[in-house]
Amino acid sequence: MTSQSNQNPVDEGQPLVEHLIELRTRLLHSIVAVLIIFLPLFYFANELYAYISMPLRAYLPEGTSMIATEVASPFLTPFKLTLVLSIFIAIPYILHQLWSFIAPGLYTNEKKLAVPLLVSSVILFYAGICFAFFVVFPLIFGFFTSAAPEGVTVMTDINRYLDFVLKLFFAFGIAFEIPIATVLLVSTGASTVKSLRSKRPYVIVGCFVVGMLLTPPDVISQLLLAVPMWILFELGILFSTLIKKPMSIES
Repeated sequence: MTSQSNQNPVDEGQPLVEHLIELRTRLLHSIVAVLIIFLPLFYFANELYAYISMPLRAYLPEGTSMIATEVASPFLTPFKLTLVLSIFIAIPYILHQLWSFIAPGLYTNEKKLAVPLLVSSVILFYAGICFAFFVVFPLIFGFFTSAAPEGVTVMTDINRYLDFVLKLFFAFGIAFEIPIATVLLVSTGASTVKSLRSKRPYVIVGCFVVGMLLTPPDVISQLLLAVPMWILFELGILFSTLIKKPMSIES
């Protein structure tokens, strides 16, 4: 009896150790993937920053340019941009590692739903970034530079510009995940399509509040975030309805 009781804690603790080892392996693989992408990209760090700053530089007054107010900014700012860009590019592989870690614990029907949701979330996140860069940035930077008081020369610090851009990238990338969140709420039973439809007025107000908090204090950028969030919410309800119909037929 004593020998059996001594062996049980070891047998019970072994799966936890194996999971922790696997989690560490998945994290290391993700970090290595980011580094593999980062190393060649860093050679083009200055060119990447020139491209990402193009929406602002296109509206700067003639004879002006962006500036670096800190000693290390000319090196650290492109470095930070390249690192963040490497993480963004590696997101599909990172999610694949996450999926490989959690998939063994999921049921078959959960796996069938999780795979399209993961793929869709990556596509929507990239779509949010592209929407911000190609649609939102030209409008808000054109507005900001034209709104400068007379006698004020617009010469933006490169590090502050990057922080501003990354904040909007993240805001729009997350905002475009609304259909995924809506489908998850319905598919897990946390809410219903009817309940979400009844809360539409509150959702619309919430979209504009989020747009006000996450974007610069101008009406244009707030509308450019709030309106797509509302449309994506409606798409999430539509997709939830389409998913629920086959599930109700099977049941």
